[in-house]
Amino acid sequence: MEIATLLTVTRAARLLGVTRAVLQKKIQNGEMISFDGMVTVESLLACYPDAQLEDDAEFARVAKIRELAFGKRVFERAMPDAEVLAARLAELGKALADSQGQVSQFNQLLNKLWKKLDEIEEKANADTRLMLDKLKLWVRNEVESAMEPGFSNPLAIRDTMLRVMAAQVTVLPSKHDFLVEGRDTLLEAAMRSGIPLNYGCSGGNCGLCKAKIVSGQVKKTLNHDFVISETEKRQGYVLLCSNTAVSDVVLEASVAGSVQDIPFQQISARVKKAEAFATDMLLLHLQTPRTQRLRFLAGQSVSLRVGGAFSAELPIASCPCDERNLLFHLRRQPGNLFSDYVFEHLKCNESVEVEGPQGEFILHEKSPRALYFFAFDGGFAPIRSLIEHALSLNAESIHLHWTGSSREAIYLPNVARAWDDALDNFHYLEHVAGFDLRAVSGRREEKLVSLLREIACSDAGLMQGDVYLAGPASAVLVAEQFFLALGLPRTRVSVAIIN
Repeated sequence: MEIATLLTVTRAARLLGVTRAVLQKKIQNGEMISFDGMVTVESLLACYPDAQLEDDAEFARVAKIRELAFGKRVFERAMPDAEVLAARLAELGKALADSQGQVSQFNQLLNKLWKKLDEIEEKANADTRLMLDKLKLWVRNEVESAMEPGFSNPLAIRDTMLRVMAAQVTVLPSKHDFLVEGRDTLLEAAMRSGIPLNYGCSGGNCGLCKAKIVSGQVKKTLNHDFVISETEKRQGYVLLCSNTAVSDVVLEASVAGSVQDIPFQQISARVKKAEAFATDMLLLHLQTPRTQRLRFLAGQSVSLRVGGAFSAELPIASCPCDERNLLFHLRRQPGNLFSDYVFEHLKCNESVEVEGPQGEFILHEKSPRALYFFAFDGGFAPIRSLIEHALSLNAESIHLHWTGSSREAIYLPNVARAWDDALDNFHYLEHVAGFDLRAVSGRREEKLVSLLREIACSDAGLMQGDVYLAGPASAVLVAEQFFLALGLPRTRVSVAIIN
């Protein structure tokens, strides 16, 4: 089998406009054959005959970029660097030249075959000449059919366009893969894809994102102060924060697989925004320095210190894919020194000390099961981080149940509703308990269990999924015991207590 006929699952999913999870499920079910993580174009067309449509996803994407309000500036940010684009076109030109050379050799071989058949025909008897005529007719028809100008493979056309617009990167030994688009560096593209590569400053100073290029071509797009020795350069080492992919690349780099892989950090961030978005609720937006971004896993928390003395541990409500911008949801707690300072005194650009991350409420990325998230009141903060990370990983099926003590306690309903409207694989339901979820006992516990039982009975897939619970301790612990009593293994029920 020729290598050219094989595509990675990531690239194949992009070409077809489906998620990786959808293709992986077809492979697991035996509907599609894979070869060490690769699939054939033929098997894709067999499973998706409608892929032979005239519209092209990549061409449409570029056309849309051209039409955006910011025009040229937006287009330039979405397009690869000019030198990178030229290098990719050169690679395609070389591949085209090689193909043309093969066609030329094929034609020469046909001419030699024809002369050899003519020589045999001159010396053959009548029966043999008749068989040779039939053979020559068959060869001519087959060649003409194979070389028919009107034949084209729609996926091959899309793949050619995609190779110009984006390069694929495979990380060893974890075998994660992602696409590098626009002017992203290797590190930025990995982060956008939800892959937690090792890094520190992300500005070329610390060298923590140093990795070895096993194959493929990269280009330095940003200067860096960290010095890579000549020996390491010869071995293929580069800084991921300062290089982009010109061609498809295979590199060796470590990927954080657990909370133990994330170092403890101390960062002085600045307040970018602090605004109320619901009754007694505030959105705190912190921005870290460009040279010291926070590494964390979705669902984790950090300790914040404001005013030089007031501190609190809060879950991060944003995705690790944008590690400079950290979001937090704060509920007003009169008499709490940290809460009073943030709501009454904190100003834009004020310094906030960030320490962490901590916590093991993280996504089980390798699980093929559907994801079920249960947020109780402010538990939506870490749940939001997990969901945004799951979306960056193209999770196949995501379900969110947000239960509020009151209607007002579901303080950002438009966010979840927007996901529900825009994404086919996302399902959202709101529930109002009618009592304070921070104090669940007696009749209140019975009502909460009744609500959870109603949810479980209405969704047959829940017991085959992974469950994530976040919110006040009294509500979360009741929910945890409920799902464990139903028979869900403890390894498939994750819990975060939010005070």
